[in-house]
Amino acid sequence: MDWCRYRFRSVWRLAAPPDRVYAVLTHAEDYPRWWPQVRAVVPRDDTSGTARFRSLLPYDLHVTARALRQDPEARVLEIRLDGDLEGWARWTLTPDGAGTHALYEQEVEVRARLLRLLAVPGRPFFRANHALMMRGGRRGLTARLRTG
Repeated sequence: MDWCRYRFRSVWRLAAPPDRVYAVLTHAEDYPRWWPQVRAVVPRDDTSGTARFRSLLPYDLHVTARALRQDPEARVLEIRLDGDLEGWARWTLTPDGAGTHALYEQEVEVRARLLRLLAVPGRPFFRANHALMMRGGRRGLTARLRTG
């Protein structure tokens, strides 16, 4: 097992139509306004930018993200990640009654030196840290969709 590789999958049920959720998720520069663990997003051009994340653990992750797929008809957003994390992340949104079934998938390899050194003893903490980040994102997105 490669202790520096992670595969994450989160499912959120949201009380807003998929097109509305997609519209919010396409504006990554606004994520810090509603997702507490996304500390900064700086666009570089129309398809890329840099981001800084920090959840419960006292460590910031810095990445460069580049759009791989933005498909409003299929409601899929996919990015390539480089930097402290290398890999990809994808949102897939489908109707769920009057709301949305939001599937978040991510496959990454940790490249940050300290996190690689702590890969084996830190793995359960890193996974828990990610789960807390996703919980904060779901809460924030739910509130954002309620307020517009």
